Amino acid sequence: MGRVAAPCSGPSRIVSFLTAVPCLSCKQQQRRRRRHHHQSAAVDWGRRRMSEQGKSGASTPASGTPAPGSDTYKGWLFKWTNYIKGYQRRWFVLSNGLLSYYRTQAEMAHTCRGTINLATAHIDTEDSCNIVLSSGGRTYHLKASTEVERQRWVTALELAKAKAIRMMNDQSDDSADEEPTSQSDHSEIQGTLKTLASKLDDLSTCNDLIAKHGAALQRSLSELETLRVPLEGGEKIKAVNERATLFRITSNAMINACRDFLDLAESHSRRWQRVLQHEREQRTHLEETIEQLAKQHNSLERAWREAPAHAVNTPDTPTTDTGVSERPRKEEASDEDEDTEYFDAMEDSPAFITVTATDPSQHRRSQSNLSGASGGQPNDWNQEDNCSVSSNDYSGKELQPHRKRRTQIPEKPNYSLNLWSIMKNCIGKELSKIPMPVNFNEPLSMLQRLTEDLEYHELLDKAARCENSLEQMCLVAAFSVSSYSTTVHRTAKPFNPLLGETYELDRLEEFGYRSLCEQVSHHPPAAAHHVMSQRGWTLWQEITIASKFRGKYLSIMPLGAIHLHFHASGNHYVWRKVTSTVHNIIVGKLWIDQSGDIDIVNHRTKETCQLKFSPYSYFSREVPRKVTGVVKDSDGQAHYILSGTWDDKMESAKIVQSSRGSSSSEGKQKTVYQTLPPKQLWKKYPLPENAENMYYFSNLALTLNEEEEGVCWTDSRLRPDQRLMEAGRWDEANVEKQRLEEKQRATRRRREAEASKAIDEGQDFEGYTPLWFHQRTDEMTGETIFVYKGGYWETKERQDWNMCPDIF
Repeated sequence: MGRVAAPCSGPSRIVSFLTAVPCLSCKQQQRRRRRHHHQSAAVDWGRRRMSEQGKSGASTPASGTPAPGSDTYKGWLFKWTNYIKGYQRRWFVLSNGLLSYYRTQAEMAHTCRGTINLATAHIDTEDSCNIVLSSGGRTYHLKASTEVERQRWVTALELAKAKAIRMMNDQSDDSADEEPTSQSDHSEIQGTLKTLASKLDDLSTCNDLIAKHGAALQRSLSELETLRVPLEGGEKIKAVNERATLFRITSNAMINACRDFLDLAESHSRRWQRVLQHEREQRTHLEETIEQLAKQHNSLERAWREAPAHAVNTPDTPTTDTGVSERPRKEEASDEDEDTEYFDAMEDSPAFITVTATDPSQHRRSQSNLSGASGGQPNDWNQEDNCSVSSNDYSGKELQPHRKRRTQIPEKPNYSLNLWSIMKNCIGKELSKIPMPVNFNEPLSMLQRLTEDLEYHELLDKAARCENSLEQMCLVAAFSVSSYSTTVHRTAKPFNPLLGETYELDRLEEFGYRSLCEQVSHHPPAAAHHVMSQRGWTLWQEITIASKFRGKYLSIMPLGAIHLHFHASGNHYVWRKVTSTVHNIIVGKLWIDQSGDIDIVNHRTKETCQLKFSPYSYFSREVPRKVTGVVKDSDGQAHYILSGTWDDKMESAKIVQSSRGSSSSEGKQKTVYQTLPPKQLWKKYPLPENAENMYYFSNLALTLNEEEEGVCWTDSRLRPDQRLMEAGRWDEANVEKQRLEEKQRATRRRREAEASKAIDEGQDFEGYTPLWFHQRTDEMTGETIFVYKGGYWETKERQDWNMCPDIF
């Protein structure tokens, strides 16, 4: 009674009665085989269709149209428009996994009517000539002129879809793995329901078998009960009969519960489908709205350029103390779109109030300092300052350099690019993992951008001579702010360095320092920087850039600490950078803002300085790009107030008295500081002439990519795509950029294979090791960072670069 033969051919097709494992009928198995065959891979299906065409002697595509399976496929198709116009003839182009259509071939140069990404599209055929493409909330009903032409298009679409899926799995600027592309949510739900229904059919088959064999068993038991058997045997047969009845009742209950579950799943799936359809429609509507806004913005820009120029300043236009009209500032603010994040003016106001002392003995000095703040000498210090001053304290510009550096680069070409078409698929992704053309870049690498922090190195030269550590802190704070002055107009993206790429800046003879950067990690991207100055200081940092594109703005978050050590005093300063935000990514004029706090700590004396970068607010009456700060000693007592803007200048004022003021409108009690007249710590150098056509580079930035002899062959100056872009040959630069990225991907795959092999053999495998930096634990902060291990400049003197990797 252990096993009963199932109603199916073959001695092995049996079902266990006790476990209720069914054996399906031959017809059901055939139906499941057909369904599995229908869901076969797109590539196999496409190849089979091509094979069928070859066997049937189908004609080859028309002259000038590549064969299916190539990267590009073009031709005429009829597209359903509406019930009035019906099918209309359109020119379709299949390229790089995208199917685009135009009214005529001539429109390919300027106007695309629509595009579907085949990686997420569902391809279906209605009859011998029709094709249906659906992706998200968009569906194209297409018709070919003949069945043969329809077969060619379907084959090309299936092969392009498979290739697009493979490319999505591999693509990214830094070879990051992407999530595999799946079918639409609607198809997935329908597939799940079909699977559940199939399983329910199997359970029903089980139930039928159980009922059939259970009935036969009960008949047999009833016949046994009628026989003359001992009393004990009759009781056992009766008990078995009752158990068989209970089993049949339980199996029926199980089938009913499964039916209820399937009904509930179907009702919920309909609700999910309605919600998903609504979300798709909303997203499609949003994309169409943004595209329309972008087109309107472009037309308005063209109309504005063609209109006659008008004077900005009028007699009744208010001006500031510096003589700059307020109206251009309002116009600049009006470029912000509705997604701009606004802040209340009181929210960003500092937690203190500064009042300048009115001591008569200080009146004359106050007047001189105020004039200096608007263009006077930057070394106007108070009498009690202990920083030795010489004529060349700030004269990096006044020194006679030993080498004449270049003062201009080729002007930026006027290339047009549809930003939305590239960025709409990048929302929420890591920026360093998105393949971007050089049109969005500037001809400098991130290593060179890090080196730009040294533009105002003379602040550190002067700080090294300060005997007062609090005054030294003021200069260090001004230096930390000065590094952002070059970013006010620099909205372009620097080149992502390749793993092992380096950049040196040797200014030993001119300014007394040498700088070296190396890309020490690829995922996450991290760069190490080391600067040694003969004028009494050393600076080092490890910076990892984390960035996210949020649709309305781009956030750039530098991670890592900056260390500054002064040799004479032993003061060790540590701080971190603030967040940079690029606004108006889609519509409007790009503009950049800095926001957040910088906490500078002197780990030797425990003195601190907190700088606050106020985010821009259109409704605030504060100065845009404002920076405020307080310098405090180890006991928390404030000694200096810092104020200014990160794109122009910074001032410091010595505190002579402090008191608790009245409560503000927010209920917070503010501290009132009485200070001496302010002195100027730092003033931004003017940009070179014609800077707007040279990527708004500063005088230092113009020299960073200048060719030099004797540098390491991994230096950013020798990077070919960056060099081609600077020369204005952007098309060649894009091709070279793709070559370098593919070479880097191949190197990474080889390294991963070696690591896997070593693990399989039980051997130790050392990952990538930087050439000039190694990881150490910082004694001050306890963090593990990459620090310079030496040897680069000695290797440069010997010109022995054989140990350097071949990355270009």
